[in-house]
Amino acid sequence: MYDLNLPSFDTKIRNKGDGLEIFDPLRKKYVALTPEEWVRQHFVHYLISEKQFPGSLIANEAGIKLNSLSKRCDTVVYNRQLEPVMVVEYKRPNVTITQEVFDQITRYNSVLKVPYIVVSNGLIHHCCHMDYALQSYQYLTEIPTYPEIIL
Repeated sequence: MYDLNLPSFDTKIRNKGDGLEIFDPLRKKYVALTPEEWVRQHFVHYLISEKQFPGSLIANEAGIKLNSLSKRCDTVVYNRQLEPVMVVEYKRPNVTITQEVFDQITRYNSVLKVPYIVVSNGLIHHCCHMDYALQSYQYLTEIPTYPEIIL
């Protein structure tokens, strides 16, 4: 598939009819292996293995209601009270992360109101900390660990 700026890991990939599928341990099922899914699986593995995120508090393809529309967030991370604390949007590695991409995740965050938003194409990762009191945000130089997020 693609080389990413994320740690590699043992993936479970199978050939299914017209394409490949990758096992998603969070959803506990095989899903179509698209370039975006490749990024998602590697990024979630990175959060769990390197950043101490509990897999049980991460949801892939989490549904939300945006106005009257049903949308799916690529990944949502929750605290131990099951309140969302981070939303992650993935793009395929050859997609440039633009303002339009941030606008998409910002729309999702208008519902979730999480303190952290992340966008990744597997090569470049942007993380922002939201400050709702000051109505501002700050770009972080790296993805915080789970213990740092839930402080």
